[in-house]
Amino acid sequence: MTLPIPETEQLDPRVRRTRQSLEQAFTEVLKEKGFHAATVHDITQRAGVNRATFYAHFPDKYALLDHTIRQGFLQEINKRMLNACHYTPENLRNLIVAVCEFIRSSTVRCKTPQPQFESLVETQVKDVVQRLLMKWLEQVKTGVPPQTAATAGSWAIYGLASQWSHTKRTKSAEQFATDVLPVVAANFRLTPAAA
Repeated sequence: MTLPIPETEQLDPRVRRTRQSLEQAFTEVLKEKGFHAATVHDITQRAGVNRATFYAHFPDKYALLDHTIRQGFLQEINKRMLNACHYTPENLRNLIVAVCEFIRSSTVRCKTPQPQFESLVETQVKDVVQRLLMKWLEQVKTGVPPQTAATAGSWAIYGLASQWSHTKRTKSAEQFATDVLPVVAANFRLTPAAA
C-alpha cells in the first residue's frame, strides 16, 4: 500500500496553478473571515478566477476545505520523507510530531476555531496516518493484524496530538512525541525482532 502523492503534483501545470491559486485564496479568506462567513465569491475574487472555474475544480467550499486539508497534510508527510520510510520508533516519533504541528498550524488558519473544521481535519489526518501506518506495519511482524494496529495507532496519534494542541503547551511537539511514543507503539505489539 502506498500513500498517494499530493494531487497537485499529478495534474497538468495549468490545472495545478489554478488549484494552488484557489487553495491560497481560500486560506487567506479563512484567516480573515472564518469558514462559515467565507463564500465562493470571496475565494474566486481573491484567486482572480470566475465561479465557473471554481466549480470546474470543486463542487463547493466544503470540498475545497477537505482537499486543502488532505493535500496540506500529505505535503507535510512527504516533506518529512515519512512516506518513503519504514517502521522505526524514531519514524513513529516523527509522525507524531508531524501530526501535532499540522493540527497546531491548521487551528490558526481559521479566524475562530470551529468544531466542524476540526472534525474535517481529524478525518483527513487520521485517514492519511492510518494508510501510512498500514504501509509500515505490513513490513514488520505485529501481535495484531496490521489493519487493526494501524487504525488504533491513527486514533491514538490524532487524539494525543489534539490533546496537546488544545492544552497550554509547556512541552514542544518533539518532547511531547517522545513522552507519548510508548503509548502509541503499544498499539502495535511488535515482536522483538521488529521493534
